[in-house]
Amino acid sequence: MATEKTTKGRLAFVDNLRILLTILVILHHLVSSYGGQGSWYYKEGRLDGVSFIVVTLFMVVNQSFFMGFFYLIAGYFTPGSYDRKGAGSFLLNRLLRLGIPLLVYSILISPLIDYAIHVGVWGINRSFWKIWGWGGFFWAYAGRYLKDQRGIAVGPLWFVEALLIFSIAYALWRLVARPAANLVQRDHKAPSNLAIALFALGLGLVTFLVRVRLPVGWVFEPLGLQFPYFPQYIGAFVIGIVAFRRNWFLGISDAQGRQWQILAIFLIGLSAVVFAVVGKAIDPFRGGLGWQAVFLAFWEQLLGVAMMVGLLVLFRSRFDHQGKLAKAMAASSYAAFILHGPVLVLLAVRFSRVRRPPLLKFALLAPVAVFFCFSIGYLIRKLPLANRIL
Repeated sequence: MATEKTTKGRLAFVDNLRILLTILVILHHLVSSYGGQGSWYYKEGRLDGVSFIVVTLFMVVNQSFFMGFFYLIAGYFTPGSYDRKGAGSFLLNRLLRLGIPLLVYSILISPLIDYAIHVGVWGINRSFWKIWGWGGFFWAYAGRYLKDQRGIAVGPLWFVEALLIFSIAYALWRLVARPAANLVQRDHKAPSNLAIALFALGLGLVTFLVRVRLPVGWVFEPLGLQFPYFPQYIGAFVIGIVAFRRNWFLGISDAQGRQWQILAIFLIGLSAVVFAVVGKAIDPFRGGLGWQAVFLAFWEQLLGVAMMVGLLVLFRSRFDHQGKLAKAMAASSYAAFILHGPVLVLLAVRFSRVRRPPLLKFALLAPVAVFFCFSIGYLIRKLPLANRIL
């Protein structure tokens, strides 16, 4: 019998998960400004000792699941959207909601962020501007900035770019394959823990093999995509599509969720020990044939899957409700994601002359950053037509 559980209304626990994931993205990039690993627009300060281990652990745990979880959720809602709209309207909707923010970010917001860093950190030095031919005006600077780019200046909106590609691929599959199977959403037995574990180990193997040639940090510059992470993203999106038809978001048992939560806690503890031992010698973990690369690839995928399953069940059982604030934050989470880059950079630049330890500045700015990202996103959505896109 076709289920009515997920076809009517919104899933409050999924909206709440989106809020959490968006906050983690904001914090992930903010801590990157204050000594964390990874590329980001603005960097200051260095971390040593325990601070380095804590921040590295926070970032690698985030990286293991939060973007893959976004793709799992996106994949889950893709088939229903296509079913309701049909190919043409589905693709038009994807182009509006994903393509327009991507275009605006690439040609306007990204150069604006770079410009703000130059002006805010170093101030306007007229001889500097004259030498580079920018005259101190943003539009001249933006033209030079875009000309010097080796690819699309997507920044953190690589996620939106990849999701657009995945959505187009799904629509083409539906058009070409025209699956004959009954596409009605039905209850099915949820995958067993063994099946989930085998999937995670398979992802780990594929991730390791990819990183032998393309280590963490390698970017396909024309599109700004980091392929070393894409085995999980592609796998999560596909599993999300399957999960929708089989109603797995509601079918995974509470007992399974608790078991994967325990595994996640164990894996985080294990990684804390490993990083405490290796200290700053983390480059071998990025790729290649060493034990470090093997460890990171399999640990990352096992933890990522454990976090997704564990958090899904936790939020379904504990946080499947919303008040006015949560509803407003959920509605604004996409806009907050798009706008968090300039918000974080402007905050960091504004406080760049405040002499405090990097982690203290992160701790002080974290709640401010989250507040401004969601508040500005909420206000932007009030503009005419913006709510249709954001």
